[in-house]
Amino acid sequence: MSVVAYAPASTANVSVGFDVLGAALAPLDGSLLGDRVLVENASGDFYLTNAGPYAHKLPDDYTQNIVYDCWLSYEKALDKKGLARKPLTMTLEKNLPVGSGLGSSATSIVAAFVALNAFYDNAMSEHELMLLMGELEGRISGSVHYDNVAPCHLGGMQLVLDEAGVVSQTLPSFEEWYWVVCYPGIAVSTSAAREILPAQYRRQDCLEYGRRLAGFVHASHTGQEQVAAAMLKDVIAEPYRAQLIPGFKEVREHAAAMGALATGISGSGPTVFTVMKDLHQAEKLKAWLADHFIQNQDGFCHICKLDAEGARVTGTKL
Repeated sequence: MSVVAYAPASTANVSVGFDVLGAALAPLDGSLLGDRVLVENASGDFYLTNAGPYAHKLPDDYTQNIVYDCWLSYEKALDKKGLARKPLTMTLEKNLPVGSGLGSSATSIVAAFVALNAFYDNAMSEHELMLLMGELEGRISGSVHYDNVAPCHLGGMQLVLDEAGVVSQTLPSFEEWYWVVCYPGIAVSTSAAREILPAQYRRQDCLEYGRRLAGFVHASHTGQEQVAAAMLKDVIAEPYRAQLIPGFKEVREHAAAMGALATGISGSGPTVFTVMKDLHQAEKLKAWLADHFIQNQDGFCHICKLDAEGARVTGTKL
């Protein structure tokens, strides 16, 4: 038996929701912007193989790979349920660059758990899987954060609650929005992006953060597109992280001149996102970004809609 699972890239924070808002991304051209994981029967010991365009960025020792930790965690969860283990091997197809701000670690984690769960005939519930995903993501970032793994797993725009037994809930999204996401080809570590943030915030910044997040959530539920777009301003992270991303200010200014509804930093960067309503303008912005923001051959730009499906089993072969 073999099974392959795909998990989409995601943009966390979405400017207005630091650590509590995230959205899954699906390129319009149909390409898979995310990682895939293959789980298959084995006759011997466990082994993990890497493949894909960014496999060379992963540790040579597979026991240092987060997917290996996913396997250990899943096997431990099986033991708690009194379920038998199966001999297996895994392959991670790494399609997202590490440190890109597109939920690279989350895509590996989510794809691994979804593939393992399918291999074991859905031994874990969706909620149990989400808790495992959050735990593994926390090992990388230093604390549990669901703003990447929740949209990556469940799809759409996710608001992280993590209360009353509910990890996250789906927000209504605006179908006519195009999300132009551009990775310049450089890396910004999540730890470095967090270290640059202040230890304390002014009261007025905290109040503005709460006002904008509440306004965005309400506008999303009531279909107030202009209000929702106006709320997409980051007062928590962007004022500090923008300096880590060469050319970010120019991207914002150029996108605004082209009619963008909003521009922000995806996750901890360096990927940026721009929300637009006109596809022709989105295509023009994509071309401009390729010429003025992408810095090397590793960079890329996609025009996306939100991926409503999230992680899914796609077949039996990579």
